[in-house]
Amino acid sequence: MSIDLPILSRRTLLGAGLLAAGPALASLPRAAAPHPRLLERARDAFVRHGHRIARKDLIAIADYGVHSAIPRFFLYAPDTGALTALRVAHGRGSDPAHSGWLQRFSAQPGSAASSEGAYLTGEAYWGQHGASRRLIGLDPENSTAMARAIVIHGAWYCERQVLEKTGKLGRSEGCFAFSQADAGLVLDRLGPGHLLFSGRA
Repeated sequence: MSIDLPILSRRTLLGAGLLAAGPALASLPRAAAPHPRLLERARDAFVRHGHRIARKDLIAIADYGVHSAIPRFFLYAPDTGALTALRVAHGRGSDPAHSGWLQRFSAQPGSAASSEGAYLTGEAYWGQHGASRRLIGLDPENSTAMARAIVIHGAWYCERQVLEKTGKLGRSEGCFAFSQADAGLVLDRLGPGHLLFSGRA
């Protein structure tokens, strides 16, 4: 599960002025791949929790070391090396100033923060955000995921119009929130029994 591709750093993004709103968003680059250190952690989690991962054809990795304006949620097919990058929101408790950068992780109920670690994708259901998928936390850092109702879902604050107006996505209550179109793709490809790894280098 090794990918050797260039990674966009926070300093590079800021220096290039790539976080401006409006028309400048059209030129935003896509993050080439998750940070190598995060890939290593995801690989370790894949091995550590292998007995619980029924579907090994696809792995999801959320690289929260990247700004929310940049695609940072990756669907990776180990057999082919195919990589799909999408934008994903983080929790408002992880970014109180709404800068677009995740500042901290928390699994504390009521924190409204994103949690790091390995998740197992669960059943699909229809909730207040429409089509959604439950997530089971496999590590101590995200063991409260079910109790906190941390799920995959679509959200209006992840739509292109919000990004163009503000230069960043809105924030979730700790869930992995996407635009409606991207949520449909993730829900379709990332069925139950897959690994989703969340973190930052």
